[in-house]
Amino acid sequence: MLKRNRLSEHIRETDWVLLILCAVTSAFGVLMVHSATIVDIEGNAHISRDTRTMVLAVIMGLAIAAAVSFIDFNFITKLFPVIGAVCVLLMLVLFIPGVGVGPAERQDVKTWISIPGSGLYFQPSELVKIGFVITLGMHLDIVRDRLREIKQLLFLCIHGMVPVGLVILSGDLGSALVFMAIFISMMFCAGVQLRYFVIGAAAVCAAAPGVWYFLFSNTQKERFLGLIYPDLYKDIMYQQNYGLEAIRHGGLLGQGLFKGSYTQAGLVPESENDMIFTCIGEELGLVGCVVCLLLLLSIAFRIIQIGSRQFVGSTELMCYGMATMIAFQVLVNVGVCLKILPVIGITLPFFSAGGSSTLCVYIGIGLILSFYRANKEKEIINLRFTEFD
Repeated sequence: MLKRNRLSEHIRETDWVLLILCAVTSAFGVLMVHSATIVDIEGNAHISRDTRTMVLAVIMGLAIAAAVSFIDFNFITKLFPVIGAVCVLLMLVLFIPGVGVGPAERQDVKTWISIPGSGLYFQPSELVKIGFVITLGMHLDIVRDRLREIKQLLFLCIHGMVPVGLVILSGDLGSALVFMAIFISMMFCAGVQLRYFVIGAAAVCAAAPGVWYFLFSNTQKERFLGLIYPDLYKDIMYQQNYGLEAIRHGGLLGQGLFKGSYTQAGLVPESENDMIFTCIGEELGLVGCVVCLLLLLSIAFRIIQIGSRQFVGSTELMCYGMATMIAFQVLVNVGVCLKILPVIGITLPFFSAGGSSTLCVYIGIGLILSFYRANKEKEIINLRFTEFD
């Protein structure tokens, strides 16, 4: 009876608004991945391999989020040194010969861990994003009263540079940008003085020429130049050109689900993954795009709401970090599809095909649900004390 009562309490204390938003958004994402990969269905199968992987990832993700939400947030936050160490080890595994793999055309990129004998791949940087939100949130909360000290700020910068440096070495510049966005937003929310952000921005501007000449590959340089001189780089801009044309063809209401001429002809590379927004735009039109963005931004906004109500500083910052991760990835992914930004290789959360991204974002959602539940319990305790007084 006690266990049953505890379970019913947990169900009541779950943030069903966030959970339903995530489930609906994922269902929308699965539908669009199915539409984008109909041409890839083999034999007598009813769905493509990408769609099947996406369905399994969503089901597992929801189960993992529910399981993580049962864990006491104090237990999670106390493990932050272990979490940090595991994240570093996961990234270092990429550099073991034969383990880390990347696109066939980029031998210098090692962003996926090949799981022997399974034909499956895992992208550790997706999980490391969640680990980084936890470790940085704890670090900031520990030194919150000493954020004016240069020494503490340097330690925090080193903390941020570790994952950024590792993902850059692996060739994943897109994930490096996500880590930087998380770092900046959490530092700002923790109360770091604005002058340090100005100094940081100046340092980035000073380092830009070096990054361009020594860090960017020729392909990455051409993607930037293609935005300025599209006629000179038609080949490199092929993906974005066709993606933007697909969105334009969608108009207000779209050409109809499973009926997009560009999508169903396979003219937009990675239309089920990084360019999934072009599939939405072509087949469901501007209305579909708006619904997609509203769902994603509602999730981010809900997480911010939960963060603003937290009693514990570290969990408040972690909520803001999670919201930033989702919002920033949406901003960059849509910017790429609209040809405002160069191709960077950032997925659209809950929509892009791939198990790693979906599973890991649901781990983050599970953390938020755990924080929400703990906060609800705290509110009840405080209410009782108030009534007693």
